[in-house]
Amino acid sequence: MQNEKSWYQLPAERVFESLESSSAGITTSEAEARHEKYGYNELKFKKRSTLIRFLMQFHSSLIYVLIVAAVITAILDLWMDATVILAVVVANAIIGFLQEGKAESSVEALEKMMTPECTVLRAGDKQVIPARKLVPGDVVLLDEGNRVPADLRLFYAKNLSADEAALTGESVPARKNEEPIQTQNLSPADQHCIAFSGTFITQGTGQGVVIATGEHTEIGRIAELMKATQKITTPLMKKIADFTRLLVIAVLTIAAINFLLAVLLGFNLESSFLASVSLAVAAIPEGLPAILTVTLALGVTAMARRNALIKRLPAAETLGCTTVICTDKTGTLTKNQMTVARIYSGGMDYQVSGVGYAPTGEFVSGNKTINPGEEGDELIETLKTGYVCNNASLVENNHEYSILGDPTEGALVVSARKAGISSHSTKLDEIPFVAEQQYMATLHEGAGENKHVIYVKGSPERVLKMCQDQLVNGNIVSLRSEEINAAADSMAGEALRVLGMAYKLVPHTQNRLKPEDLDGLTFLGLQGMMDPPREEVIGAVQKCKHAGIRVVMITGDHAQTAKAIARRLDIGEDTVLTGEELSRMSDDELYEIVDTVSVFARVAPEHKFRVTKQLQRRGNIIAVTGDGVNDAPALKAADIGIAMGITGTEVSKEAADMILTDDNFASIVSAVEEGRHVFENIRKVILYTLPTNGGQSLLILGALLLAPFIYLFNPHYGGRLPIEPVQILWINLIDAVALALPLIKEPKENGLLERPPRDPGEKITDSPFFKKVGIVSLVMALAGFIIYYYYGMPAFSGSVLDEDLITAAQTAAFTTVMLVHICYLFTARSITDSAFRFSPFSNKWVLIGATVTLGLQLTIIYAPPFIGINPFRTVPLPAEWWIPMILVSLPIFFIIEFEKLLTKRWKKGRQRAV
Repeated sequence: MQNEKSWYQLPAERVFESLESSSAGITTSEAEARHEKYGYNELKFKKRSTLIRFLMQFHSSLIYVLIVAAVITAILDLWMDATVILAVVVANAIIGFLQEGKAESSVEALEKMMTPECTVLRAGDKQVIPARKLVPGDVVLLDEGNRVPADLRLFYAKNLSADEAALTGESVPARKNEEPIQTQNLSPADQHCIAFSGTFITQGTGQGVVIATGEHTEIGRIAELMKATQKITTPLMKKIADFTRLLVIAVLTIAAINFLLAVLLGFNLESSFLASVSLAVAAIPEGLPAILTVTLALGVTAMARRNALIKRLPAAETLGCTTVICTDKTGTLTKNQMTVARIYSGGMDYQVSGVGYAPTGEFVSGNKTINPGEEGDELIETLKTGYVCNNASLVENNHEYSILGDPTEGALVVSARKAGISSHSTKLDEIPFVAEQQYMATLHEGAGENKHVIYVKGSPERVLKMCQDQLVNGNIVSLRSEEINAAADSMAGEALRVLGMAYKLVPHTQNRLKPEDLDGLTFLGLQGMMDPPREEVIGAVQKCKHAGIRVVMITGDHAQTAKAIARRLDIGEDTVLTGEELSRMSDDELYEIVDTVSVFARVAPEHKFRVTKQLQRRGNIIAVTGDGVNDAPALKAADIGIAMGITGTEVSKEAADMILTDDNFASIVSAVEEGRHVFENIRKVILYTLPTNGGQSLLILGALLLAPFIYLFNPHYGGRLPIEPVQILWINLIDAVALALPLIKEPKENGLLERPPRDPGEKITDSPFFKKVGIVSLVMALAGFIIYYYYGMPAFSGSVLDEDLITAAQTAAFTTVMLVHICYLFTARSITDSAFRFSPFSNKWVLIGATVTLGLQLTIIYAPPFIGINPFRTVPLPAEWWIPMILVSLPIFFIIEFEKLLTKRWKKGRQRAV
């Protein structure tokens, strides 16, 4: 029975019959018996142990490679180096561990929305019981301020309204009644005879019978969706995983080939193993995980300055390749502040500028700005009626405005304040707004003539029925009903919420107000209001289009309202798909049309989730925004979930990867720009780091292959490798910290939002990547070979081998490799643009990194004789050796600059050919 989908279609009597209950409720013994069948009214979830979550952080190919590198360096007695590598591994694991556990946190946040206690009728007796003991068939009593404890089918509702914003996305409280609805496949927002678990009663009283508890409620279904949804791997992590697998295979293969060649060439097993280990250490980018983490962390910091808080580091890059942004309407594209946009009064149509609650704006009629006080009395009286027949108030705090009370009434207060109306006469009596009567009336002291005034506002149809004439140009004339209805229809066609205004003079002796006093009113005018688009969002949507990003609106609001906002924002309102239509579609049918629809209205939680999944199935990278409980499954399923920081529920914030601190769509676009910048810097860092590792690998492999022919490389004759394993590790670690890290501080390149999104399937290791890696590796290896050979071969010219000279040659080769790294750094600042196109001082960290690296290199060369320790096995170099070392290091800069020039010309040639 808990899976019944059409409770809202059944009359209350049938509901009681199906649940074997009545309006007096079930007995306590019946309730206890039903616990065994239905369970308790609570959400259940499982959490992985803390230890398991921490150990899972080591489940990465690159981490495995680093652990192996640490073990090998420890075997070689390089304990300091092994410690550094392990520290990198543990640091990455800790960061990942702290980011873990969102699914569990999301469901915990949902659990907090469950009500602890509620009032029920058990066999006609009123009882307060723990809400977890509710069962289907229980009758629950609802009052203003209560949180609904379970899904209820209402059978009594007196002026009942519920705040369902967290569940449906509706910013205005939903009116509730007990009448069944025959339409099928309705979204929760349209089920007016159902009160949903976790929502708040904002007005009135009611009674309902429990139809679903725990995991079978609407909120429970959302929790199940979230638990069943696996958080997908970000595009960057997929690329890094692919790259790491390739790297592992390459390193192991080359090391194995190196070992076999060494054995075949006659080297002993120890020398063969040492050479192979040196090669493996040279090829492994030990500092890469730390560099990626720091790069993403800096991107996160930059995004935070632009009102976007990133919870998962890889999400900082994911934004850069987003192809579709699925966004809420209310509060994200719009202000979530109802604003009067049009007024009809005295046969004239007025536009009102200004959005939100700030009381600043102009009144425009026929392209001319007017002063409301200089128009006919009816305009001021229309505004005054909205101001005084009202229980909302405008509050200012540090030049920020907010409304206390109903948002619709707040809009009327603001429109009046824009016209300079700020005071009103004493209110004597009031007939409050009730859904059934569709109007509100107030009685006020008159300003003279021994009269009091009745002001009325309500639906145009209801107010017109109470009017006998209207005010035009300060004169009472006959009622022009057709003209007024046409004006109301025109406003409704623009998705404005329309209210009619009227008044009536009564004797000053009347101090009480009754419904029968409201006949014979004088009609004043109409005010049309809406939640307007944010002004900055219009430009942000255009930026998305230029950046190749499609914007899709998914809202719980009505189709006509969604279409009007989409039209204003130029999102594409040609086709609007409703939740009812989505419910009738299979996933395959939705897949066929999902790329052609930009507006989805009146959607339920599962609809947003389904749209997200089908867009992903189409190969899109999806960013989804949301603020309610209903959004949590889609936020979790998206490539990047974006929650609202101001209006968002804790559930949505826990499920999301990013939180907007200002709830503004424009901030997403700014974050996209930062995301693209992050990826560009990551590419620069990887493209800088890998060739430097490749160059050292070629140096070791080449030395081994030349060993049978050149004594300098052959250990049987006293020769050595050009650089020692400890020197290779020093180069890799210093290179990562002092040279690669400054690249992530490069300023943003121009036109980041003018480019199309990156292809999600694009690999880091494409053909241009391999080309550049090959060029740099070859030049670096040649530079090391030349210097080592030039200064090392004289060691074999005498009758006795000069081992000190070989050590000096190794030191020179070691230093030359480092100098090549420094020279390559200055051209690696841009992948495609020439280094001569930007100032060398635009990134001071590059200059600082190069200076620090050179200073450290000089220290480890010249300091050991003074400090008594020499862990890097270096010797001081003669000053005249530096000139050849510098000369063989410089070509790398000019070669890569020439490669950029040829690549750019080749691309231009292809474009002309196309």
